[in-house]
Amino acid sequence: MRNTTRLNTTMQFRNATELIMKRSTIAKTFTIAAVTALVLGMAPAAKAADKGCSNLSLTGTFAFTTTGFLVAAPAPLGPYGQAGTQTFDGNGGTTTSSMSSTNGKIGQETSTGTYTVNPDCTGTFTLPIAPGIASHYFFALSDSGAEFQAICLDPVAVITRVGRRQFPNGDWRQ
Repeated sequence: MRNTTRLNTTMQFRNATELIMKRSTIAKTFTIAAVTALVLGMAPAAKAADKGCSNLSLTGTFAFTTTGFLVAAPAPLGPYGQAGTQTFDGNGGTTTSSMSSTNGKIGQETSTGTYTVNPDCTGTFTLPIAPGIASHYFFALSDSGAEFQAICLDPVAVITRVGRRQFPNGDWRQ
């Protein structure tokens, strides 16, 4: 009986040792997988932070539409829509020419403002809309700079703008 007890104790010890080794191997495998995922996840993020965009990435004339709502004074409240052209000069200057509908009231608008493109191909532009009042937009470039999507940052408006290059870059009309 003594040999049987000793055999059982030895087998239990081996089983416990194998279980510890299996857990250790599993823990190492998960650790390696987690570190690999972290490293692989960081590489695209670092690459996405600097795509090489600049003000020169946004040049030419874009046809655009703006839709949304004016939600707070001093703006007249209600739905807002706009269509027109916006030209970016590659040096941080922009001009617009458009027609708009503010709660059904039609108006023609032209303005000259500024813009900045960040290395990650996002940016901002500012357009004066009345003496001492400007609208501020955040945008992202897409389709290699042939399109932009923008949202107004002002608390009086919930509006978005989408612009598409009218003519290919290098076209004689640019």
